Amino acid sequence: MYQEVIATAKEKMQKTTGVFQDELRAIRAGRANPQLLDRVMVDYYGTATPLPQMGNVTSPEPRMLLVNIWDQKALPLVEKAILKSDLGLNPSNDGKVIRLLIPELTEERRKDLTKMVHKSAEEAKIAIRSIRRDAIEHIKKLQKDSKITEDDQTKAEKKMQEATDEAIKGVDELAAKKEKEIMEV
Repeated sequence: MYQEVIATAKEKMQKTTGVFQDELRAIRAGRANPQLLDRVMVDYYGTATPLPQMGNVTSPEPRMLLVNIWDQKALPLVEKAILKSDLGLNPSNDGKVIRLLIPELTEERRKDLTKMVHKSAEEAKIAIRSIRRDAIEHIKKLQKDSKITEDDQTKAEKKMQEATDEAIKGVDELAAKKEKEIMEV
């Protein structure tokens, strides 16, 4: 009975870690990464459309992204959306494709990015702890309703804590890896 609660909580923790990984991909570390533009939303005929759904984003060089839009009439819209995003990139449009040069990161910008990584990691850890809290409350309710024994409750709470520790360790490892990537000169 309590195994289901733990399994559900572990699944939620994995999803939280996945969301954190996606957030890290969007933080640029000085080299061109096509996933950098995944969160850019273009106002395409009144509909907010993710940029990757409008064309191909490639990285022909380590410091350049090439955006090839399928509908050429949408080029100015895409350019505007990139300028509006918080990426700090200046698109250059040659009428067919948009080129984005990724500038070298300054020391100050690197520090800002590591702060963003730490903030994002802390939010992920808070979400994981919240999942643990909810699961433990559910386990306590099962024990209170006499559906599981006190020994089962203790065992379940211990397993839940182990799962939480593992998930938080995973978030810390991802954050440390991203921080190292950002601080590389």
